[in-house]
Amino acid sequence: MSETTRKVAVVTGAGTGIGRACALALARAGYAVTLVGRRREGLEATAAAAAGAQTLVAPCDVTDAAAVEAMFEATVQRFGRVDLLFNNAGSGAPAVPIDELAVEQWRAVVDANLTGSFLCARQAVKQMKRQQPQGGRIINNGSISAHAPRPNSTPYTATKHAITGLTKCLSLDGRPFNIACGQIDIGNAATEMTERMKNGIAQADGRIAVEPRMDVEHVAQAVVFMAGLPLESNVQFMTIMATSMPFVGRG
Repeated sequence: MSETTRKVAVVTGAGTGIGRACALALARAGYAVTLVGRRREGLEATAAAAAGAQTLVAPCDVTDAAAVEAMFEATVQRFGRVDLLFNNAGSGAPAVPIDELAVEQWRAVVDANLTGSFLCARQAVKQMKRQQPQGGRIINNGSISAHAPRPNSTPYTATKHAITGLTKCLSLDGRPFNIACGQIDIGNAATEMTERMKNGIAQADGRIAVEPRMDVEHVAQAVVFMAGLPLESNVQFMTIMATSMPFVGRG
């Protein structure tokens, strides 16, 4: 497949965890992939694991509007277009009661999870509108927390609920330009972020309980499926989770 016919994906948070797994799966599926994240080392490790694929290592702070714009410009200069944005980068805050949460901690999570997704979507839409053929797809990483919170998770849960609103607005506003937007809500993928679940995590009733996890590759396969649909079709919302994790009936 030549670079002129190859589909092009931008994956944020591509240096670790879900982002790395999805970037590698998209590369195996034939995408050229721009690997976005704050730390070059992690991105280079992902690129090395995708040996033989077309990748662009693009260190970028997604909360910096100018940096995001430059990253998309570099992607288009290298690959010619953008067919897919996987808005995956994000962070959490310490699990403390809201009255003990510093304003700076709140703002850091809002900036990373919500403003970063907005800035990347903004540039993706701008490019997808002007390229020929017009259009593309955005997949936002929501979370089980877009539906039901964990204890003491105000900033993370608030931003993930807001991602659902962003997804719906992008879906509506993208229609005239052949831009599809969907959301994948992930529960307990086995990554470094969920390691603590093997030792127990706080539940709504105050207990500490071990929670099951699932292979992160299952998430990657789901993202590839969503990404691979023709633009006339869209997975608006998908929930993929460890089957026995406490979500249905949580609390």
